[in-house]
Amino acid sequence: MVVCAYTEQRWTQTRAALESVLRQRPGPEQVLLVVDHNPRLAERASRELADLADVEIKVLESSGPPGLSGARNTGLAAASQPITVFLDDDAEARPGWLESLIQPYSAAEVVATGGHVHPRWPGTGLRPRWLPPEFDWVVGCSYRGLPDTVSVVRNPIGANMSLRTALALGVGGFDDAVGRVGTNPRGCEETELSIRLTASRPGSAVFYVPAAAVDHHVTEERIRLGYFLRRCWHEGMSKADVVRLAGSAAGLERERRHTAVVIPAALIRELRGFVTGDADAGRRMATAVTGLSAAAGGYFVGRARLGARRNSRNSTSVGRPPQDSTTPAPTVLEE
Repeated sequence: MVVCAYTEQRWTQTRAALESVLRQRPGPEQVLLVVDHNPRLAERASRELADLADVEIKVLESSGPPGLSGARNTGLAAASQPITVFLDDDAEARPGWLESLIQPYSAAEVVATGGHVHPRWPGTGLRPRWLPPEFDWVVGCSYRGLPDTVSVVRNPIGANMSLRTALALGVGGFDDAVGRVGTNPRGCEETELSIRLTASRPGSAVFYVPAAAVDHHVTEERIRLGYFLRRCWHEGMSKADVVRLAGSAAGLERERRHTAVVIPAALIRELRGFVTGDADAGRRMATAVTGLSAAAGGYFVGRARLGARRNSRNSTSVGRPPQDSTTPAPTVLEE
């Protein structure tokens, strides 16, 4: 199993994440901590984790480009087990998590699994009253609209997921052009890989297993409206990348249902609450509309930028002088 880390500011949470993994019964056969381009953190981890448990925690420095995708690929490449499990460095696994997450692999068609991610709110521990539960994905957690029972989904939530190791490596691993680098609020690297995994094996599926539960720390910064808007915007930008790589049918499958079914149901619920005297329901309605608009805006801007880049490359290619027949023509890479 793999935990990826990039900053010493989360060191206490990173240790707690690893300790929660080591408490699992049955426990993991291998534990890897991949440090994303932070030699000081890697040195500290190697020193302080040496005697943490009977199972050795191997500390690796990411061999990929900076970012979560590169770190995860480093973990995949070093994994010795047929199933590689990923847990975020600011999440803690609940009892029974590991067993529940890997149980579905008894069926050959399962290529990936994901579990439920509970938010651990900062301060008082209470969720922000302005935040609709349909938007808990903004803080990296499970959201209203996901299944309540074991079900087939398009992709897991990256904070709590597992993959068939050889298959994930065989399709190229995580695309390092997609997803988070440091604190930027991009995402979707697990979405794009999940689409490639199922496309590579007809009849395969990704399972969502609610019983495989973890608690995910939410920082103060992430419960501010400014972060909410940035995260929604960048989610739209990330979806533009996914659509470019995987097509709109798969790339927007979940988003279409969320927009057409889940969000309207939320607005109706909040409208009823507002009419009956819940003032915060009006704030949640406004948040939902604003978040949806920001995500849509990010998506269309992302698509427009990709189109402009493609047109620029095509124009450059057309404007080149004819090549000497004795010199190979340069390759033009298309998006």
